[in-house]
Amino acid sequence: MKKFSVVIAGGGSTFTPGIVLMLLQNRDRFPLRALKFYDNDGARQEVIAEACKIILKEQAPDIEFSYTTDPKVAFTDVDFVMAHIRVGKYPMREQDEKIPLRHGVLGQETCGPGGMAYGMRSIGGVLELVDYMEQYSPNAWMLNYSNPAAIVAEATRRLRPNAKILNICDMPIGIEGRMAQIVGLKDRKQMRVRYYGLNHFGWWTSIEDLNGNDLMPKLREHVAKNGYVPPSNDPHTEASWNDTFAKAKDVQALDPDTMPNTYLKYYLFPDYVVEHSNPARTRANEVMDHREKHVFGACRAIIEAGKSSAGELEIDEHASYIVDLATAIAFNTQERMLLIVPNNGAIHNFDADAMVEIPCLVGKNGPEPLTVGDIPHFQKGLMSQQVAVEKLVVDAWEQRSYQKLWQALTLSKTVPSAKVAKAILDDLIEANKAFWPELH
Repeated sequence: MKKFSVVIAGGGSTFTPGIVLMLLQNRDRFPLRALKFYDNDGARQEVIAEACKIILKEQAPDIEFSYTTDPKVAFTDVDFVMAHIRVGKYPMREQDEKIPLRHGVLGQETCGPGGMAYGMRSIGGVLELVDYMEQYSPNAWMLNYSNPAAIVAEATRRLRPNAKILNICDMPIGIEGRMAQIVGLKDRKQMRVRYYGLNHFGWWTSIEDLNGNDLMPKLREHVAKNGYVPPSNDPHTEASWNDTFAKAKDVQALDPDTMPNTYLKYYLFPDYVVEHSNPARTRANEVMDHREKHVFGACRAIIEAGKSSAGELEIDEHASYIVDLATAIAFNTQERMLLIVPNNGAIHNFDADAMVEIPCLVGKNGPEPLTVGDIPHFQKGLMSQQVAVEKLVVDAWEQRSYQKLWQALTLSKTVPSAKVAKAILDDLIEANKAFWPELH
């Protein structure tokens, strides 16, 4: 069986150890010969990498492991690039969340003004990775799950049209896991779904078990009362996430025939989100106080003791879809997966060049989108507005245009007026001087 060489771009991420554990757990179906980390922050990466080196030595000493800040070393002789970068790291995420809130607008990592600010930082970083891959390993595939996925996907479609890059998101996977719990199935792979939308902006139209039984009636009944909070809810789910899963019941009420992506709450109930936000302590603060400290603390403990049992690191279970995707390409399995791809007629009554999130069959040549057909006015109207926002952000980045970014913010369903959009934009420009191209 062929063995693969993988580089994780964003080696210093707190999610990297979970992905390494997940790759190790799945190496029977996706065998590795080499694993490399790449990051432009060497000091941060070193802590994560040295801990992972110990884990790999214990569990899979045959896998060649290395880490580097040199793109040539990182991207030479690889089959897959798994990219999850965060340009500006958590301190900039904190700005993305807090600046809009100062103006009475929701502050969120990928939605609204914060998502656009993050997009303006991410585009250049992801294009740089694509260029390294094409230069040093032209036959490799990039599996990109760097956020904000919708803006990044539009940028790569437009600015690197021939790149072998697949843009993916794990949010539907997480929700499907909860759906499976609600209907009493072992996991989401025991369901067959139909879904359409944009990234963080979609609807399930059909959910069946593998025997073709319709699971929607049971899900509808549960979600209408409890949202996506399963009967035996995990007590470790953070309060802010719990609220998001519970709020799905209000989102679902707008179109009871479908099941919504939880992120729609930001577009359909932005006033609720602002009322329930603490402008002094946002999600970024929670992550920095908990996840960052926990993961780096565990890694340091492992390094100090020289054995993996010294620190507690969690396997990133729902990241296993990255292995599903890599396996589908590597072994041409034609697995059905949700990916962010150019519409090209899959949704009949929607822009051909919009990046949509729909089921695809995946094989050695990449994704083959499945037909969705016509979609209703409600969804089409919401999606058209949001696609225009995403395209304007990429216009702004490409043309270095203040005007286009102001238009993008003004058009967002989360922003009440052009005046507020301009005030937020001016504050974001100030905060992002080190990361955005200069706008004119």
